[in-house]
Amino acid sequence: MSKSQTATVDVAPSVDAGGVSSNKSARRVLASVFGYESFRGDQAAIVEHVIEGGDALVLMPTGGGKSLCYQVPALVRPGTGIVISPLIALMQDQVDALTELGVRAAYLNSTQDWQVSRDVEQAFLRGEYDLLYVAPERLLTDRCMQLLERGQIALFAIDEAHCVSQWGHDFRPEYLGLSMLHERWPNVPRIALTATATDVTRREIVDRLALTQASHFVASFDRPNVRYHIVEKQDVRKQLLQLLREEHRGDSGIVYCLSRNKVDDTAAYLCTQGIQALPYHAGLGTAVRAQNQSRFLREDGLVMVATIAFGMGIDKPDVRFVAHIDMPKSVEGYYQETGRAGRDGLPATAWLAYGLQDVVQQRRMIDESTGDDAFRRRLGSQLDAMLGLCETIACRRVGLLQYFGQTITACGNCDNCLTPPQAWDGTVAAQKMLSAIYRLWKERGQRYGAGHLIDVLRGKKTPRVLEHDHQELSVFGIGPDITEQGWRSVLRQLLAHGLLMVDQEGYGTLALTDASRAVLKGERTLMLRREADRPVRPSAARGKSVGADLPALVQPIFEALRTWRAEIARSHGVPAYVIFHDATLKEIALARPTDLESLAHVNGVGARKLESYGQSILACIEAFEDA
Repeated sequence: MSKSQTATVDVAPSVDAGGVSSNKSARRVLASVFGYESFRGDQAAIVEHVIEGGDALVLMPTGGGKSLCYQVPALVRPGTGIVISPLIALMQDQVDALTELGVRAAYLNSTQDWQVSRDVEQAFLRGEYDLLYVAPERLLTDRCMQLLERGQIALFAIDEAHCVSQWGHDFRPEYLGLSMLHERWPNVPRIALTATATDVTRREIVDRLALTQASHFVASFDRPNVRYHIVEKQDVRKQLLQLLREEHRGDSGIVYCLSRNKVDDTAAYLCTQGIQALPYHAGLGTAVRAQNQSRFLREDGLVMVATIAFGMGIDKPDVRFVAHIDMPKSVEGYYQETGRAGRDGLPATAWLAYGLQDVVQQRRMIDESTGDDAFRRRLGSQLDAMLGLCETIACRRVGLLQYFGQTITACGNCDNCLTPPQAWDGTVAAQKMLSAIYRLWKERGQRYGAGHLIDVLRGKKTPRVLEHDHQELSVFGIGPDITEQGWRSVLRQLLAHGLLMVDQEGYGTLALTDASRAVLKGERTLMLRREADRPVRPSAARGKSVGADLPALVQPIFEALRTWRAEIARSHGVPAYVIFHDATLKEIALARPTDLESLAHVNGVGARKLESYGQSILACIEAFEDA
């Protein structure tokens, strides 16, 4: 079967003499293959630009439709689209999804034996693929370079392009070699795509991938369906359990931890509480990681507890929450990870618990880093921005998007908007804490961590206080009116304001900064954040079925279609969303089509799926209505 026959399923694009199709052909591919009648946002402009041979840098939030920006041009332009993807574990699912659409797709990575790899290579040389996914490590080998030179390439798509940035949150050194694509194939368009990039990261992508002539397409970073909620750590496992039980019972979600041990402990704890949870981190065997990831993608209601090694490129649309039980190292990383929630556009939660120890530990890790001063300063500024987001009394989304250079008004869908925190004059409290740190250093030549400082201020005669005669200090007992949790909040905010630093010579001890002087002298007023009592706010989907937003008479049809879809997915060995997304099934249930022509107008029903499943869907609807 020819490329045009496979890609467009009996609606072949018209190609001009130069081999480049018109915009009309792109829309035809979009409708016949992917089942959508129109592009969204910048998609049309990006697709046309790449079809015409231009390079592009695309910044588009997770769930915004980035993949169509290279998949459609790859189907329109002659040759095979080469997609560089950093996660080999997800290539199979991406290829399965395209195959369901009638697109001829394959991948090359280290999981294949030599015979399978040889067959894929030979098929590529015969021009039998529309899209070929390749891991960057594989792409840069001499064998792969020689293979590509012998075939016809439609375009290069560099997915997760932020991996090229050493200042970014997910640097992959293999990406640094991708600049040679421009040198070896100067006439093949390249499209680099990412969901997160600050101006600094964007400039580095352009520089390292030699995209100086590329057009930039920057979509809004806002994900209005995601509710941001940040809390102070108290008993974080119980806090997490409350979130899962009271807001997301039975939902699929991801819980991020910074350490492997915490991943294992948290997953085991959730399982003892009756929640199906799986661990994922680099310390697990390859087979275990692959099995757990496969189960998460294919089964409903599983919780994946993971380090940041998990998640990039996850296409699962119905992840209803992403929870962090440790403070992320950067806003960029935090946004990338929370973007895995609610890809289907339905309500989702981004929940984060953080504490003073998170800040102290990460400051110490930065100070002990082997990088140079510039590198440590950069890491420090990223942590400062993350801490500032946690401590702000303003709209979370406003602060988050400002980090990426976008300005919006208050969102009404974050914890600060829904239950505004109180601001209080913390100048005196700050002076007491700074004085305690100063006195211990000035009079005793010693520095201490948060716990001991709070004991001194609250007048607690602990063995350590008595051992060092700290009950004799003038600052002993001057802060009993603030709780231990309250003092920890003060300390975090002093760190956020740059009035304290983690001492590089100690082990998590605290020291004054030059900025502390103005507060101690009363020359600066300090307004601090006080947490309001925040009752648990149920998510929009709590206690409701997936189709609860549908009219009562339509809900049973939707559920019947979901049951049909589950059976098809099991028989094909793919996740249910690869067959159809919930949004498509909802539209079918509402329209209740009686023939293939009307079914073809539903978003997400392309020609291949209409041919494969159309009669079965109509039979499912007819059987339900006849019952």
